[in-house]
Amino acid sequence: MNLPPGLPKALALQVQGQLKRVEKGLAEATRSDVPYIQEAAGHIISAGGKRFRPALVILTSLLGKPDEKLAVDAALVVELTHVASLYHDDVMDEATTRRGVESSNLKYGNSVAILVGDYLFARASTFVGTLGADYIDLQARTFMRLVTGQIMEGRMPAEPGAALQHYLKVVADKTGSLIATSARFGGMVAGLPGTQLDALSAFGEEIGMVFQLSDDIMDIESDRSGKAAGTDLREGVLTLPTLLVLESQNPADDELKSLLRRPLEDEAEVARALELLRAHPAMDKAKAEVSRRLLKAKGHLQVLPSGKVRDALGQLADGVANRQA
Repeated sequence: MNLPPGLPKALALQVQGQLKRVEKGLAEATRSDVPYIQEAAGHIISAGGKRFRPALVILTSLLGKPDEKLAVDAALVVELTHVASLYHDDVMDEATTRRGVESSNLKYGNSVAILVGDYLFARASTFVGTLGADYIDLQARTFMRLVTGQIMEGRMPAEPGAALQHYLKVVADKTGSLIATSARFGGMVAGLPGTQLDALSAFGEEIGMVFQLSDDIMDIESDRSGKAAGTDLREGVLTLPTLLVLESQNPADDELKSLLRRPLEDEAEVARALELLRAHPAMDKAKAEVSRRLLKAKGHLQVLPSGKVRDALGQLADGVANRQA
């Protein structure tokens, strides 16, 4: 993970040192007496990733004087849960790539990909089982939210206003919930009181929302930074900016709304939709929503112990909102 710029050197080294232990633990967690299972279970993990969630566990644990092994084990729980969910997501989305490599469902088939996801969920359970009842309960409730979000993602209501609220709830469950748990796990390791744990959960939930809603905007603007734009348009996936457009009652938006209601296979149509979206007030509204949630997230930090770790969490939030990839 790219740590926030300006992080004190000693703090950065501490986080990076524990993340190396997390990386080693991930490799150990995929081991199996069956070589084929070990290969498939390590496929996505070996492809790398930002390790945002485990880094958040480690960083928030430093708000107190943590047991480093406990912090690493808690970080392993959230990353194994995240990676397991990716195996299932790729099957449901019929993905072809993940983290720059062939997706697990394409490489091993849907059935194996689903079962490997289950295998990694089980490995996460073995770690959380050593942490204590409070961790087990939170992990179970988080898992329920992840599954709920995945189920409801495919049940978008037809009414534009209802669709937008439905989408935000799906994002909160699919993305916000595990990031909230990551922040709270670290606080639990740090031994923080309940009010501060609640603040960390609220911070993580909002940062999860910022993470996904920023992705929505980048998918429309991203070729300005060298990345291909319009992936969601090609797949017919509705996101924050497009749902805001669909709420419009302005007849001038009819052409764009017609394009947004179906997957776009024609690249000329993709280009036209991107042109119209980039000039639409919905983009400013989407950015304002990201800024609002960022400000709300940082507000939750005010009840935490002041110092370099709290400052780093604020920097982390800014980085999530302003990242380019």
